[in-house]
Amino acid sequence: MNLDNLSTSALSVDNLAVIVSPNREQLGIEAASAVAERIREIQSRKETVNMIFASAPSQNEFLQHLKNAAGIDWSRINAFHMDEYIGLESDAPQNFATFLVDRLFNHVAIGNFYRINGNASNVTDEIARYTALLEENPVDIICMGIGENCHIAFNDPHVADFNDPATVKVVELDETSRVQQVNDGCFTTLGSVPTHALTLTIPTLVKPAHAFCIVPGPLKAQAIKYTLEADISPEFPSTILREHPDARLFVDKESASLLGA
Repeated sequence: MNLDNLSTSALSVDNLAVIVSPNREQLGIEAASAVAERIREIQSRKETVNMIFASAPSQNEFLQHLKNAAGIDWSRINAFHMDEYIGLESDAPQNFATFLVDRLFNHVAIGNFYRINGNASNVTDEIARYTALLEENPVDIICMGIGENCHIAFNDPHVADFNDPATVKVVELDETSRVQQVNDGCFTTLGSVPTHALTLTIPTLVKPAHAFCIVPGPLKAQAIKYTLEADISPEFPSTILREHPDARLFVDKESASLLGA
């Protein structure tokens, strides 16, 4: 792929539409515009829109533009998040629910934001509670990212299961995922990154009718290459997006830099 003098362009790999922007700011604009358009379309025919959001610095520009998008009735949106650390203080800045509150839900009149409780005294009960909420509110739209090891949510390759019978599960994070949290500036040392989390499973993540995947930056270049060029396999969990009937992947010049190389 020739990335010189790139303006926003599009291609497709299997079922997956890929939108390539010249930089992460433009990527955020393009992704927010697409998601806002879908929200408005669903709200024109349904009372409530159910959505899942990712929590990571890669989502910053997207969330910044989405919160300012016109024509969205946020009071008619139920929001979920994809994962949560186990044992991290609920008000810690690295807490994934806190991330979304700070960057989005403090700025819009959200109908409901359903949080995963990583400090629940009974993890089995918490899994059952969140599973029931997802079943009661079938998700229309998911806004997600891809990890450096191609994880989606915290489905790292060693725990990824395309046919997982669970909706939510406990996982042990692999070292690549934990190092990514340091690379992203979320934690100062590897030792301070939690080792376990609750995560939505892969079937839960790909179940929504509309999927938008936002992945900027040079640290994601190898993951994007695998996502689009490797065989579809749990070894590279994000490759499952190529089978989704309506998924769009938003990348920038840096995250797309290894494509075709």
